[in-house]
Amino acid sequence: MSETDRTGADACPGTLQPHQAADGPLARIRLPGGMISAAQLDRLALTAAEFGDGSLQLTSRGNLQLRGLTSVPEVGAAVAEAGLLPAPSHERVRNILASPLTGRVGGRSDLRPMVGELDMAIRSRPELARLPGKFWFSLDDGTGDVAGFPADAGARLVEDGAALLLAGRDTGCRIAAGDVVPALVSIACRFAAARGTAWRVAELDDPGTLLGGFPAGQPSLPAAPAVRPPVGWITQDDGRVALGAAVPLGVLSARQAQFIAAIAAPVVITPWRSLLVCDLSEGVADTALRVLAPLGLVFDQASRWLEVSSCVGSPGCRRSRADVRADAVREAERPGEGPVHFAGCERACGRPPAARVMIAADGGYLPVVG
Repeated sequence: MSETDRTGADACPGTLQPHQAADGPLARIRLPGGMISAAQLDRLALTAAEFGDGSLQLTSRGNLQLRGLTSVPEVGAAVAEAGLLPAPSHERVRNILASPLTGRVGGRSDLRPMVGELDMAIRSRPELARLPGKFWFSLDDGTGDVAGFPADAGARLVEDGAALLLAGRDTGCRIAAGDVVPALVSIACRFAAARGTAWRVAELDDPGTLLGGFPAGQPSLPAAPAVRPPVGWITQDDGRVALGAAVPLGVLSARQAQFIAAIAAPVVITPWRSLLVCDLSEGVADTALRVLAPLGLVFDQASRWLEVSSCVGSPGCRRSRADVRADAVREAERPGEGPVHFAGCERACGRPPAARVMIAADGGYLPVVG
């Protein structure tokens, strides 16, 4: 095991098992593939306004969080009524990352049906309810946008099928695209049975033991994911439009969410803590852009907000040594170079890939070395 091994109880939050943060209970709502309907988003916005701090927090795995809850049962009921809690026993393990624009822009195939199949397969296996809440799956449609994220078990479509990934790296195993869901479920079941105290595949002494029976091969795919979200006016392959919006610090106000929901279009939450509003006509997209930009959503590809992020910091987190969000705002207001993440402690929650990480310390910040 590595020095990052975890031996305590799994406290990763869900909707029914919230985390007791410094600012109150925090509920995390899993969105397989980051996909959420306008009606579901509207219901969560109303719930955040009535029972939370009035905002929706986008996570680095394409999920949503509600903070500062005043009634956990009411929030759970609202999430269930919205259709976002199909299997309470498995609610914390439905962590599925997928190429956000799959089926709409580029890619070898539309992975949205596969996301649904994988979600159903996970929920059908009782033993997978015991997976750690931090275990996650990834599905890359061949564009390479999410393949390099350190998901525990993943697949990337290639010319003649799919490449199996462990901890975001190509294993060399190649399988038919139709075998991806059974393969990922098999890997997850093996991990659940053999993990001991490990919470992540990367913590195993030999992750390769999870691949027994799969065809061996030579790894050939790069491990780097995209580091910037798709933002602005995006023309889909079918001629319709997707609007990509960066959400500063991943905090979407209930009011912003309600305006987005009013467009009555599919929404995708991305692992860059941004969102996509999809399948729009040009006229609707133009009107939506004019309404949403003044509300604080960012559609400019040159904006510094595409590179600045932070954890929640003080006062929301007891571990934090600084109000990192305030410092991140100051950073976004001046010229900079490359992605940077401000963290209140060494855990560096929400750290994006390839970002320079600055840890709060007495009198300022210290960069993470190595």
